[in-house]
Formats: sequence, C-alpha cells, structure tokens
Amino acid sequence: MADTNLAQAVEATNDASSYDTNVKFLLADKQILARILKYAVQEFKDMSIEDIMDSIGADIEIGTRPLDAGLSNMGRVNISNTEDNIPGEGKIFYDIRFTAYHKEAEMKFLINLEAQRSSDPGKLGYHLENRIIFYLARMISAQKQTEFFHSDYDSLKRVRSIWLCLEDSEDGDSIEEISLDRNTVYGNKRNSYDIDLMRGIIINIRNGENLKDSQNVLISMLEKLLSEMDVEEKKRILTEKYGMIMTTELEGRMQSMCNLSENIKEQSIKTERLNAIERMIRAGATKDQIVSLGYTQEELTEAENILYTNA
Repeated sequence: MADTNLAQAVEATNDASSYDTNVKFLLADKQILARILKYAVQEFKDMSIEDIMDSIGADIEIGTRPLDAGLSNMGRVNISNTEDNIPGEGKIFYDIRFTAYHKEAEMKFLINLEAQRSSDPGKLGYHLENRIIFYLARMISAQKQTEFFHSDYDSLKRVRSIWLCLEDSEDGDSIEEISLDRNTVYGNKRNSYDIDLMRGIIINIRNGENLKDSQNVLISMLEKLLSEMDVEEKKRILTEKYGMIMTTELEGRMQSMCNLSENIKEQSIKTERLNAIERMIRAGATKDQIVSLGYTQEELTEAENILYTNA
C-alpha cells in the first residue's frame, strides 16, 4: 500500500494537542481520504474506493501548507512570492492538503480537509462559512504561476474544502455544501458553462456515547473511527463493516488516539476532584471531613498546594 503519511512524527506539547495532531494524521490515511471523497465529493461518488485511492496524489501535506497570501505556493516554483503578499496578515496553515485526479473526467482537484472541534460561532468567534469561503478563495488565487500562467484562467483547477465538525446533538449528523451559483436576474440569457470551481463541504458528525448508527455511511464510519470505543472493537467494525485494511500505521494511530483520549479523560477527572476539594476547603470543611468523602490524602495535599500557591 502506498505511503499513508501516518508514519510521520509530529512534536506536541500536551495530550490535547497530541490528540488533535493524531486525528489529522489518521484522517490523512488514503483509506480514509478515499471514503471522504466518495461519499462527500460528487465527482467521485461513482468511483470505487480502490480507484479513488489510486487517484490521490503522493503530495499529502499535514499541517505544513501555509495559507496566507503570498505563501500558498511556497516551494513549488522558484519565483518571488511577494506579489500576492498582504502586509499584516498572519500565517494560517491547512490541516491536510492533497490533490486527486479524476481520470475519466480528466480533472485535477486541489483538496483540503480540516478537522474542527465545533462549528458553533459562539465558540469560534466567527461563522465557519466565512472561513471556508476564505480558504476556497486562497486555494483558487494560489494557482497563479503554479496551475496556470498569464491569463489562462480556463486552466484553473477545481478546489474542494472539506470540514469535519463535531456536533453535540444526537440528530446533528449531516453534510452541507457551499458553492458558487449563477442566476439570470434580468433577461433571457442562458450560459451552460460550468462554474463549479469552488465548493465547501461541511461534514457534521456527533460526539457522544451510545449513539445510534447514522444512516449516512460516511458519517457512520467517521463516528466509529473517532469514537472512544475499545480499539479492538473499533478495528473489527472498521474492517468488517467498512472494508478497511488494518495497516501497521493505521492500527498504531488508533491505539495512540485511545491512549491520549484516556489520558485526557483521567486528567479531566483529576482536575474535577481537585477543584471539588478546593471548594470544600474554601467552605471551611476539615481535612477529616474531606477524606471521609472518598478523597485521598495525596489529593488533599495537592489541592492545598494549588490553592495556597494561587492565593
């Protein structure tokens, strides 16, 4: 099997960031990418998983492709990148970026995949749709001097920005599309030229336990892939139900996700217990009363140290 990029190592500073990084490398496996293309990108729906995997280029990039103006085609051509530079704009990086070639349609697609913990504007501080449009626009404009030269705009390649978002509600599983549309607002002019260059796709998956299987095969697979269920059970379901092959890289990445998830959960429980002890100390509870409620002497000492350090 072709290199899935899962074997690449990325340094991280804590369990949460390690988990997020691990998710990106897991999603970048060609088996996963192929299924996302088949069930979320219309042009690939009639292709087999094997053919889609073969169509994915060897240029999969994870968290390394700069997005801001003037940097998107860095490393591709030996020319100055300052012509498209916007002063004061900070660096932004794609989670995953790759190309896919549709042989029958003779089309090349430039694709990026983003993993989001939430699509709630209240948590993000902005509407996700606007960010998607920005990403699509950058993927189009960055093609100058790479995919086309001078005024050859008909050589622009189609871009697809796919966003995988976690939804808290039990009925939150859905797939949405954002695309260009053409309407005649006056007169009878008809033009059949296809302008489907840009399309944003939002895949909403649910985050929770004991969920009923989604009726959408892609969402169902992704929910199992990213769930906290036992790794062996997860491997069995992905193999038997979704036809995935458990490569060494894929198994290792899922095991790492499970371990990191457990570490995060344990740390969260520990933090909650220490916070509870701090509240009881502030309320005047004695050490004996706190220990009698099931808290350990070690937890009590640690909570006191934190409390008095921050006092």
